Amino acid sequence: MSNGSSITEFLLLAFADTRELQLLHFWLFLGIYLAALLGNGLIITAIACDHHLHTPMYFFLLNLSLLDLGFISTTLPKSMANSLWDTRTISYYGCASQVFFFFFLISVELHLLTVMAYDRYIAICKPLHYGTLLGSRTCANMAAAAWGSGFLNAVLHTANTFSLPLCQGNAVEQFFCEIPQILKLCCSNSYRREARLVMVGVCLAFGCFVFILFSYVQIFRAVLRIPSEQGRHKAFSMCLPHLAVVSLFVSTGMFAYLKPLSVSSPSWDLVMAVLYSEVPPALNPFIYSMRNKELKDAIRKVISWMFLNSDKLPATLHK
Repeated sequence: MSNGSSITEFLLLAFADTRELQLLHFWLFLGIYLAALLGNGLIITAIACDHHLHTPMYFFLLNLSLLDLGFISTTLPKSMANSLWDTRTISYYGCASQVFFFFFLISVELHLLTVMAYDRYIAICKPLHYGTLLGSRTCANMAAAAWGSGFLNAVLHTANTFSLPLCQGNAVEQFFCEIPQILKLCCSNSYRREARLVMVGVCLAFGCFVFILFSYVQIFRAVLRIPSEQGRHKAFSMCLPHLAVVSLFVSTGMFAYLKPLSVSSPSWDLVMAVLYSEVPPALNPFIYSMRNKELKDAIRKVISWMFLNSDKLPATLHK
């Protein structure tokens, strides 16, 4: 195969050779997928239906839940189907679509997490200026900028990656089409243009992560000045899980994209991919609602409505 045009399909990483382990992989990923669908779906419904939650913080959380649904749906269904039907194939255009949507959603998510850290910083450290600095138009503009920049970033990387000649076969050593794994299939030295673009992207991601860390440091400094020990405990118990999930997402993602192509460990690459692509979308709904009484109350009302099977949402959800 001398170039990408002669490849009609790629072979994704097989999790196991035995049928029993393939089915185990299917059920494990199905559990993660259903948890992400349920958690993010409940948050989206609760925020959309409860007028009390129509604030900047919940507007960004709604966007994050939408992103997480798309993010995890880009990779897991195809991997689960391959395990269930005992196959490894994905079409060339299916692989390109997966790269595009994956890079699009991961870019928007990082930008949105940065905006959410800024939102928390203003709310806690400069509460008197919150309404001025984060009005509805400003929030909409920041969200639009995150989605727009993510789209342009995805177009650039997808077009560049799939314009490279592929000489090393069509076996992708990952359970989804990941750019570093596709670059391993490129002809000698032809991947360097995309590798430089990836490096620029990683540097921007690191800049976002530094901004997030700086925001949380300022938040923690403000929290330490709270006279109530209960108030400090509540603030720390809310912020620390947020920071832990963001750190996991960014650090494992950066490792996957910064690791030299010559250094390869399929099992280690697989662990890193699961940690940055599947764990955060499943954990975010629980992390962001765990210490949030308003959101938990709204979710309880949605669940009650679902089980009562009423014709309309409870009136209390709208008041």
